[in-house]
Amino acid sequence: MSKFHLKTGDTVVVIAGKDKGKKGKVLSVDAKTGKILVEKVGMVIRHSKPRRQGETGGRLEKESYLYSCKVMRVCPKCGKPTRVGRKVLENGEKSRYCKHCLETID
Repeated sequence: MSKFHLKTGDTVVVIAGKDKGKKGKVLSVDAKTGKILVEKVGMVIRHSKPRRQGETGGRLEKESYLYSCKVMRVCPKCGKPTRVGRKVLENGEKSRYCKHCLETID
């Protein structure tokens, strides 16, 4: 498994594709396939059939996975889409930082 520039809970903006320009929160990350699930982005329609009595079927709208290269992390300090850098702090902790304002993200 390789290093990944996004974590669950990060705010991202889509930089390519049909949802270009939309912002959302990362719901889940699949590092093995390099894909992420973003809240209210990449919506698809799934048709469901009622399986039990009393259950309703119909068209359900839900998020689909996007490739992580299609999104960019939004810095909470400066509010700009940015690349994420990594550094080791003096106390030995690993941290991510914004390449624009050089502020520590987490």
